[in-house]
Amino acid sequence: MSTATATPPPPGPLDSETYRLALPSTACTAKLARDFIASLLTLSSHRDLVDDARLCVTEVVTNAHRHTQTSVIGVEAAVLRTRVTVAVTDDAHWALPAPTDFRLETERVGGRGLLLVERLALAWGATILGGNVPCRKAVWFTLGTAL
Repeated sequence: MSTATATPPPPGPLDSETYRLALPSTACTAKLARDFIASLLTLSSHRDLVDDARLCVTEVVTNAHRHTQTSVIGVEAAVLRTRVTVAVTDDAHWALPAPTDFRLETERVGGRGLLLVERLALAWGATILGGNVPCRKAVWFTLGTAL
C-alpha cells in the first residue's frame, strides 16, 4: 500500500548513502536518470528493486520534462539497507502531481505514469522546496521493504 504525504522521508538518513545527479531537461533525461538509478541499485543490495525503480524514475522524470519548463531536472537517491527513496526535482513548484482515477477513463491512453508509481512504491508524494519563497518541487517515491 502506498501513501502520498506532504513531506517526504528525510533524504540521507545516517544509515544511508545519498547520490545526486543534475541533468538538462531533454528527451534523453529519462534514460540517463533510469541508467543512473539502475547502476546504483545494481551495485547495492537492491538488485531486486532495479526494474521497479527504472519504471518509477522514468515516469517521474518524464513528467518533469513534459509538463514543466524547467531547464534542470535533479535526481537524488537515498539508499538504505532495506529501501531506497528517489526524489526528482524541477522548478515548477506550482504543479503538484496526483494520480488519476482511471476506473471511469478506460479509453484514455496517456497519463497513467503516477498510477504505476502508486502501485509499485511503498510511499510516494510531492514536496515544495524553498521555504517561504518556493522555488522547486520534489516528487519522490520509496521502494523496498516496509517502512
